[in-house]
Amino acid sequence: MNTRENLDANAARAARGKVDEHDFRSDIVAVRDNVSVLTMLDTVCLATGLRFAAIARVNEQRWITCSVVDHLGFGLTPGDELVVESTLCHEVRQQTSEIVINDVQCDDVYRDHHTPRTYGFRSYLSVPIFRPDGMFFGTLCALDPEPNRLDDIRILKMVRLFAQLIGDSLHAEEKLQEAQEEIAKERHLADVQEQFLAILAHDLRNPVAAISAGLRMLARTAGPEARETISLMEATTHRMADLVKNLMDHARSRLGDGIILDRVPNADLARILNLIIAEFRAVAPDREIDAIVDIQQPVDCDAARIAQLFSNLLGNAITHGAQDRPVRVSAGVYKDVFRLQVANEGKAIPEEQLSNLFMPFSKGGDRPRQEGLGLGLYIAAEIAKAHGGTVSVVSDEAETVFTFEMPC
Repeated sequence: MNTRENLDANAARAARGKVDEHDFRSDIVAVRDNVSVLTMLDTVCLATGLRFAAIARVNEQRWITCSVVDHLGFGLTPGDELVVESTLCHEVRQQTSEIVINDVQCDDVYRDHHTPRTYGFRSYLSVPIFRPDGMFFGTLCALDPEPNRLDDIRILKMVRLFAQLIGDSLHAEEKLQEAQEEIAKERHLADVQEQFLAILAHDLRNPVAAISAGLRMLARTAGPEARETISLMEATTHRMADLVKNLMDHARSRLGDGIILDRVPNADLARILNLIIAEFRAVAPDREIDAIVDIQQPVDCDAARIAQLFSNLLGNAITHGAQDRPVRVSAGVYKDVFRLQVANEGKAIPEEQLSNLFMPFSKGGDRPRQEGLGLGLYIAAEIAKAHGGTVSVVSDEAETVFTFEMPC
């Protein structure tokens, strides 16, 4: 019986399934898909003269092909199995040491062994593969029906190195898989959080609207002192409404819809921006706002969104700027570019925080105790991007300046 017939007879007693359905699939795929493994096996064949080389996953019960270079026509492919007791790899696993046979007919140990007779080989090499933690994985094995000189120390060192590299690559692959699974879990958690924010913001709109309506009704009949309190409550409710709107915009953007625009040429943008300034002067009467709004032509934009962007920038400057120094605002069209700037004095934003300033839920190092969710600047940047524009910031010890620019 020739070598191929011997192999087929033995394989007929083994389970041979598709890799995708294999219970050792992850181990097989990790080796099979590593292109460097085939290079190693080719090198082993070239260096030794052996015409068959494979990486086998070996345990007490099973011998499974993971990767193979076959110039003898054995026909083994990844996922194919041999009866483990019929292989010398079984002994390598038991002894945790390599087996090297130059010519089985001249070898006192293996001359009468059943494995060479079963598979018809005369020269054979098998080196154990260990994971970095010392766990036995399998073997790098090679064979040929003709004798070959395999006990050359240079050959053995090379094959041992290849076995070590394969073991290390398996460990790296496992760590990569763990990291990918962790990332997938984090992404799922982030999606759940985004959906929660969307639901929360949506459900908060009605209570906030009801409070606002109730305050307007109370203001009609309240006395002077009560009206002052109601005015403060209305300002707080307005802030709550802005927070809810920011949450809605954030959730919509993160869930893939982006910032929705109703963009038309608007000749009334100056009046709208001045209304925002007036609102902040009413809410923060102790803060000085110096404003120059000079817009002499229609601006192609979603005016409500630009007002929201401006409100976020102005609110940020009032909250974080020096309390005893004015906030400066300028807006105008310069060479077909609409530019809006908000500047405040006070502490410079640290350099390491500037790159994350427009990220959601991002706050400066001195800001966690402040009110807000850290969404204002993010929403402003998203509105700018939706308009084909940008929001940038320059900050030093003299002042912090936020600039929004977009083509008209």
